[in-house]
Amino acid sequence: MLDTGGFVRVRYKFKTLPDYLRPGLDLVLVGINPGVNSVVRGHYFSSPWSRFWPAFSRSRLSARIRQALGVERLSPEHDVRLLEFGIGVTDVVKRPTLNASGLTPRDFAHWAPRLRHRLHHAAPQVACFHGVTAYANFLRFGLERPPAGLVLGPQVERLGAIRLFVLPNPSGANAHVTPSDLTCWYDRLADFLATSRR
Repeated sequence: MLDTGGFVRVRYKFKTLPDYLRPGLDLVLVGINPGVNSVVRGHYFSSPWSRFWPAFSRSRLSARIRQALGVERLSPEHDVRLLEFGIGVTDVVKRPTLNASGLTPRDFAHWAPRLRHRLHHAAPQVACFHGVTAYANFLRFGLERPPAGLVLGPQVERLGAIRLFVLPNPSGANAHVTPSDLTCWYDRLADFLATSRR
């Protein structure tokens, strides 16, 4: 792990997406794992089937960022720029796959404790997990707690002082959640973050 002026870079032994983390963030967005398409393109949520950037771009959560950058819509190339606005991005599992069904319990057992360590170091106010599957496996393998009765939204569990939030996975495979639904969830996350500021 390298600390370059507060920006933490973790070196991995295989090609994956970097962690965009630094101490004192407001929010860390946590995906389940990098898709192969995103790794090839070198940016988070850059699969053509991901609805993250369109939904996030329409939300109140991104309004300040869009205004500061002078754009109407954010794109995958803006992922590292989110750090400037107190938002980090990482994954539960760093091993890329074509889709999340390629992950195994062994992947989560290996990577979830490492995510817990990275989150402790970054100490954001809120860590937001994209999808119940990502959060359930973080609970099971990262916090060693049974993932019973999981719901979307604010969570009872905390990681030290870090509050936890779960929203729907923005993958196109999660077709029962519309882009408008996702935007509403990012708005709810903005409200939750506003109440979590220390």
